[in-house]
Amino acid sequence: MSTTVCVTGAAGYLGSYLVKGLLQKGYTVHATTRNKGDEKKVGLLKALPKAETGLKLFEADIYKPDEFAAAVEGCEAVIHMATPLEHDSQSSQFKNTSEAAIAGVKSIAESCLRSGTVKKLIYTASVMAASPMKEDGTGFKDSMDESCWTPFHLSFPSASASLTAYISSKTLSEQEVLVCGLVGGDALVSNLPVSIGVMVSQATMNTELYHMLRDLEELMGKIPLVHVEDVCEAHIFCIDKPSISGRFLVANAYLSSAEIGHYWERCNSGIAIAKEYVEATGRKVEWGSTKLRDLGFEYKHDVSDILNDSLKCAREMGQP
Repeated sequence: MSTTVCVTGAAGYLGSYLVKGLLQKGYTVHATTRNKGDEKKVGLLKALPKAETGLKLFEADIYKPDEFAAAVEGCEAVIHMATPLEHDSQSSQFKNTSEAAIAGVKSIAESCLRSGTVKKLIYTASVMAASPMKEDGTGFKDSMDESCWTPFHLSFPSASASLTAYISSKTLSEQEVLVCGLVGGDALVSNLPVSIGVMVSQATMNTELYHMLRDLEELMGKIPLVHVEDVCEAHIFCIDKPSISGRFLVANAYLSSAEIGHYWERCNSGIAIAKEYVEATGRKVEWGSTKLRDLGFEYKHDVSDILNDSLKCAREMGQP
């Protein structure tokens, strides 16, 4: 009998890729989506190999956290990827996305306890919740690892209200988590994921997305990068490790935006990066996380795979 895993936010970029990986490995998947009637998103999941026998769809909204209980029932593991991105203070019972995110995690955790079957709850967090920025805002720590928490009471250049709210929601709701870097590689969804667009913004000379890349760099010191396939494998690895718990950073490269820009010029003939898309910061922050590797996890994709696959995906989706 196969292990049953609940994946919230299953129709998103990471969620859909994870559902694909779980089905391929023989898991039964309870997948939640905000709207089962959205055939564009639901059809993607239904079309996955082994979905006919291994996939069950549930409708659940992070702003209505009690709706997740049915999807959790009967599962051995729950991977919580759903996150509130757009907030309407007029119609929501929550005052902001942070409050909604916390309520969602709490409700899902309670559903796990009530189920009597769930042995592991994994929360998928953004790397923006793990900034190595010093608490007093005077710079960055020497290295980035699982001990880093974003001091969200501080401001940083170009921080929009929506970005600050997202960082806060991801930081406050973290407990037992996989903290994922900027995710690139391939995509199952039909629209180019923002993370891939941001990653290749210098090569495509997309000013708006490049500013997002620089904003991330100003928050994180450098840019943590990871391939979507490694993200999914890390989640499955944690499901299969019965004793694993705690907070884990999932990234296989930590580059400055200038280093990414130089990579495009050096390794992709025909790409010339304009000067305004290469801004050196001179920061010396190092990557210090080894927790996943110490437990035996092996990344399959190096930085060349991450960047090259991301650019290929962007071009296949119509980016210049």
